Amino acid sequence: MFTRLDTSVVSNWRWTIDWVLVTAMMVLVVFGFILILAAGPSAARRINVDTMHFVNRQILFILAAIVLMMGTSLLSLKWLRRMGALGFLGVLGVLALVPVLGSEIKGSTRWISLGSFALQPSEFAKPLFAIVCAWLFAAGKEYRRFPGDLVALGLLGVLGGMLILQPDFGMTMIVSAVFGVQFFLAGLSLFWVFCLVAAGCAGAYLAYLLIPHVNHRVNAFLDPASTDQYQITQSMRAFTEGGFLGRGPGEGRIKSLLPDAHTDFIYSVAGEEFGLLLCLLIAGLFLFIALRATWRLRGERDLFAILATGGLIALISFQALINMASSLSLIPTKGMTLPFISYGGSSTLATALAMGMLLALSRHRPHGDSP
Repeated sequence: MFTRLDTSVVSNWRWTIDWVLVTAMMVLVVFGFILILAAGPSAARRINVDTMHFVNRQILFILAAIVLMMGTSLLSLKWLRRMGALGFLGVLGVLALVPVLGSEIKGSTRWISLGSFALQPSEFAKPLFAIVCAWLFAAGKEYRRFPGDLVALGLLGVLGGMLILQPDFGMTMIVSAVFGVQFFLAGLSLFWVFCLVAAGCAGAYLAYLLIPHVNHRVNAFLDPASTDQYQITQSMRAFTEGGFLGRGPGEGRIKSLLPDAHTDFIYSVAGEEFGLLLCLLIAGLFLFIALRATWRLRGERDLFAILATGGLIALISFQALINMASSLSLIPTKGMTLPFISYGGSSTLATALAMGMLLALSRHRPHGDSP
C-alpha cells in the first residue's frame, strides 16, 4: 500500500506524476483506437488480409506503448539525459544503415524490415534529438567554454542530412522546428534565430526547385486543377459529408476510397464518422496537453527541463498540426501520422517515448531530483 511517506521510486512516481496529463493522452489513444476500428477493416480488405489485421496489430502497439510511456516517465532528469544521449547515438547508427538495409515504400527508403514489423528509425530520432539538444543548450549556458549550441547545430546537420537522403523532408522540417524552438527558448541572440529561419526558408525553396517530388506536391496545392488530387479530394468530401455530428460510427464511406485512411488521413475518417465535433475535440486535446505541460513547469529552474519540455511540446504540436492541416488541404499534403491516433508501430511507440519523457519532465520533484 502506498503512502506519501513511502519514498520508493514507484510510490514517489505515483504522487508526482501529472495524472491529468496522463488522462488527456489516454483519451487520445482511445479515440485513435476507435478510428482504427473504423478505418482498419477497409484498409485490410484493400491488401487482401484479415479484416482485423490492422486492429489486432494496433492493440499490441498500444499495449507496448503504454508500458514504454509509463516506464520512461519514471526516469529522473539525470537518467533522462543519459537515455537521450545513448538512444540518439544508437538511432543515428541505425539511420546510417537504412540506405543499405532499408525497404523502399512509396518511393522512400525509411524502413528496416524486421519480420512482419517495419521499423522507422527516424520516428525515434525526433524525441531523442529534442532531449540531446536541450542538454547541449543547457550545458552551453552552464559552462561558458562549452559550445553547446554549435554541437547541437552540428547534430541537426547530421540528422537532417540522413533524413533528406531517405528522402523525408517532412521529418527534416519537424526536427528543424524543434531545434528552432529550443534555440529561441535558450535565450540565444534573435539574430541567430532569424538566420535559422532564413536558412530554413532557403532550404525549402531549394527543395522546391531541385526535387521533383516536392515540386509536384507544392504545385498541386497551388493549382489543384493541374494534377490528380484524388486523396485530398476524398479527404475534403469526408469532412463535408460528416458535418457537425458525423454520419455515425462505422457509417463512413470515404474511408474505403482513401488508401491511407488508417494512417495519414485518419483525421478525415474522424470528420466523416464523428463530425466536426470530434475533430475539434482532438485538436483541443493536443492544445490542452501543450498548455498543461507548460503550466507544470511554473517555478522550474532547471534549464534542461524547460528546454526539453519546450522541444517535446513543439514536436507533438507541429506534427499534429501538419497532419490535420494537410487533411484539410490547408497546406500541401505530407505523409505524416497523427500522434496517438494514426495506425503504425514506430509512430505509436515513438509518440509513447516522447510522452513518457514529457511526463518525467513535468513531474513535481519535492525531494529534489538528481541534476
